[in-house]
Amino acid sequence: MDFAAWEPIYERILEDFGFDRSGDEEAARFLSFLLTRENTASLSELKDTISGKPVLACGNAPGLRNELSKINLSAFVIIAADGAAAVLMDMGRVPEVICTDLDGNSEADIEKEILACARGSIVLIHAHGDNMDKLERYVPRFRRFIATTQARPFDKVYNFGGFSDGDRCVFVARDFGAKSVMLAGFDFEDPDVNPIKKKKLKWAKELIARLNV
Repeated sequence: MDFAAWEPIYERILEDFGFDRSGDEEAARFLSFLLTRENTASLSELKDTISGKPVLACGNAPGLRNELSKINLSAFVIIAADGAAAVLMDMGRVPEVICTDLDGNSEADIEKEILACARGSIVLIHAHGDNMDKLERYVPRFRRFIATTQARPFDKVYNFGGFSDGDRCVFVARDFGAKSVMLAGFDFEDPDVNPIKKKKLKWAKELIARLNV
């Protein structure tokens, strides 16, 4: 992702939600502090996992399990957003990649993400202004991960584009050369979510549309 192309979109998102960019930047620095040689997954491994392959990007909409039951999951590299990883694990499928900010999950779901990581998932852990407590609590328990931010990338903290976990899955798939991207568990018009979530879904729909998925 070219940050110069992403930054104007990021600024629009900050303005829309009333978020403070400095909070995202502080969280990214904190996540960078938690990186070690032992727990850092490589971008080359992520590329090898995704490049040239069909990807199934899984959001965590209520209908996800039903959608997955109708799909041949073995035909795809799976990139799961946050709580979607727990659904997949419950179905006996370890996702190849997980995008998570550790925020908005139950503790049980986060435990399943940690288990998935131990079983081979490459986890992209995302820092933003509201999840520093979760980063401090859970990041040391992940065997290996890639650090991400929605602000300016630096050192080994990357920005592949996207705002929420679901649309970040799609951006990662595109950025690392997926042959194709299929969506499951995305309900952009879910009427049962709170106003903040509704606004996030609106942005997810717009951002994914930019990628022609």
